[in-house]
Amino acid sequence: MSAGAQGDVIGRVGRPHGRDGSFYLDHCVHSPAEGAVLILAGRERRVERRAGEERRPILRLDGVSDREAAAALRGEPLHEHGPARPLGAGEWLVEDLIGCRVEGLGEVHAVIAAPSCDLLEVGEDGMLVPLVADAVRRVDLAAGIVEVDRAFLGLESGPPGSAER
Repeated sequence: MSAGAQGDVIGRVGRPHGRDGSFYLDHCVHSPAEGAVLILAGRERRVERRAGEERRPILRLDGVSDREAAAALRGEPLHEHGPARPLGAGEWLVEDLIGCRVEGLGEVHAVIAAPSCDLLEVGEDGMLVPLVADAVRRVDLAAGIVEVDRAFLGLESGPPGSAER
C-alpha cells in the first residue's frame, strides 16, 4: 500500500514483543484500534493485532512479520491516516527543528526519540539537549532559532532556570 494523507503522530515503534512482528507503542498519544490504518515509514499499514495496556499497547501491523522487521523499525513514528490537525499557537513539529540554530552550540542535526523525552542533537559535537520546558526556553521557527537555558544544560554557572524567561 502506498501512503495516503499523513496525520498526527500517535507514538513511536518501541521494542519488539514476541516473534511475530509485534512491538510496543512508545510515547503513545492514543491507542489505535485493531483494523485501523496507520502510516509507518511512508507506507499504510493495517493494525492486525492490538493487545497490552492503553498507555503502552502492543501492536502488530501488516507487512511487519517477524521480530527482526519490528526491531529495524524501532523509533519510527506512527502516524494516523488522514489529515493532521492544525497546529496551535506555540506548537510545532519536532521535524521542523532540524536545521534550526542554537546560539553558541550550532545547528540541530537530528531529533532522537528517547525513553522519557525527545533529544535535540546539536552542533558538530552532537550535544544532546532534552526537549523539555526546563531546557528549551523558546522556539522561533520563522527565524530558525531554538533558545535554550544554558544554566540548566550546565553550560553557564548559576542555578538552572536562573536566566530570565
